[in-house]
Amino acid sequence: MDSNRRNFIKTTAAAGLGISILPSGIVFSKDKDPKIRLGFIGVGLRGQNHLELVLKRTDTEVIAICDVQQRMIDSSLKLIADAGKLKPQVIMDGPYGYKKLLENKDIDAVIIATPWEWHTVMCIDAMNAKKYVGCEVITGMNIDECWELVRTSERTGMPLMMLENVCYRRDVMAVLNMVRQNVFGELVHLQGGYQHDLREVKFNDGKEPYGNGVEFGEKGFSEAQWRTNHAVHRNGDLYPTHGIGPVAMMIDINRGNRFTQLVSYSTKARGLHEHIVKLGGPNHPNSKVNFKLGDVVTTMISTNNNETILLQHDTDLPRPYSLGFRVQGTKGIWMDLNESIYIEGQSKKPHQWEDAKEWLVKYDHPLWKKYGNDASGAGHGGMDWFVLNAFLESVKRKINTPQDVYDAVTWSAITPLSESSIQLGGESVDFPDFTGGKWMNRKNEFALGDNY
Repeated sequence: MDSNRRNFIKTTAAAGLGISILPSGIVFSKDKDPKIRLGFIGVGLRGQNHLELVLKRTDTEVIAICDVQQRMIDSSLKLIADAGKLKPQVIMDGPYGYKKLLENKDIDAVIIATPWEWHTVMCIDAMNAKKYVGCEVITGMNIDECWELVRTSERTGMPLMMLENVCYRRDVMAVLNMVRQNVFGELVHLQGGYQHDLREVKFNDGKEPYGNGVEFGEKGFSEAQWRTNHAVHRNGDLYPTHGIGPVAMMIDINRGNRFTQLVSYSTKARGLHEHIVKLGGPNHPNSKVNFKLGDVVTTMISTNNNETILLQHDTDLPRPYSLGFRVQGTKGIWMDLNESIYIEGQSKKPHQWEDAKEWLVKYDHPLWKKYGNDASGAGHGGMDWFVLNAFLESVKRKINTPQDVYDAVTWSAITPLSESSIQLGGESVDFPDFTGGKWMNRKNEFALGDNY
């Protein structure tokens, strides 16, 4: 074991005990009131969401922005100007222009919001450049990439945080608080997923109304330029992190517990084809596309502590939005789909659901009580503020991020593992231990006290 790896293990263990780590290479400005100096790699629609929140803060400075589309650069520069901030360095040097941004030694941290297939290489290059990395989901497209991310973070000592925001959703954090106070008893089974009709996202050309579009790829706009192609070529749970992140924290994954095996099944693929035919007609060129992604992908995961987790990916059929959370233990159950709860011996009537609202208010997480006003108006009901704040506070304090590199790759690995299981006809596949055994001794301090 080399000295860099030993040092990383020591500092990671210290972080698990609440002791700050000081990643090498982070040198803040010597001003009386130092600011976090940020670079943005990718300022499309999602990148601009993060940019808007950063511009509202007094402890940040946007040093550079990078993108391949003039339209997105112009929109971002307007946001910066409207906020009364200084114009940053602008980099538009093709798909690898981000490397020039990483050469800027004034940048403490980068926020990456680019198409999925670019995340791994950009994260690795950023960590090698001694930058803190906040990356939009997903971080690794395959298992080899996941391992490469872990090894790079361990070797460089630089934290990687996947910006999974649902871990900070208000009701989810209240339920996490309930779990920790043993309201549900010992947890046995959990569910989550990404159940969200994305047909208007996967097909549009940037013209209003987006819902009437059937274009993707080069003719598409924003995510339709790249996301839809994954549905053409891949079949698996392509977006597991919104569902798995929150429940993983509830059962101490990578912190006393770990995933052990996974099995996935997929339905037929019909939704995207019918959408094209309905809006573009049977003779539209895209009606001939053969989409590989099944309309509903169901995944089961087992854990070392013998809980089971059910995940579902459902983005190509007409349906209302729901992440389908279910948290079930020996004393009761919570479900977000019907916003209901049942706690044996405490619920108003035996064997009957009751509205979870009073429970969620009673167990509102301390972080939401303290910072709810600050998060007001931020994207996705305020949870965007929390996840970004968690990242920025870690940079400011020079400590490891609360959602760390092991979480990033563990949650991301569900996609390639589900693809493998489906290809094998629903066979169970083993889940890698990206922590190298450290999960046995790490403590779960996510969102405890004033820890973000």
